Amino acid sequence: GVGMGMTAPVSITAFPAEDGSFQQKVKVSLRIPSQFQANPPSPTDESIKIEERGGMTIYSTQFGGYAKEADYVSYAAKLKAALGSDAAYRKDFYLCNGYDPPMKPYGRRNEVWFVKE
Repeated sequence: GVGMGMTAPVSITAFPAEDGSFQQKVKVSLRIPSQFQANPPSPTDESIKIEERGGMTIYSTQFGGYAKEADYVSYAAKLKAALGSDAAYRKDFYLCNGYDPPMKPYGRRNEVWFVKE
């Protein structure tokens, strides 16, 4: 019953298929605002879960514009190529992050994160 407003980033966990495209399964995560972190409200929708995301080290790339699936897939491929074969990171998923509200037309920030193993 409490409005929390929009938080950033909105994080989509992508589970890439063999060709790099997204599988049908994705997970969307929203950050719980600071004032609710110690005691988050219980979701009334059973498909919504509260998860604690621990600290992590990431490899990241940033890009602008209104990000679509194809953009995230493209930048994930570029990040993978830049890291080469020496970097150890999770290959079964990566995170796609958007930081801006839909009505912001310029200076948009998007990121792809690979989680270091």
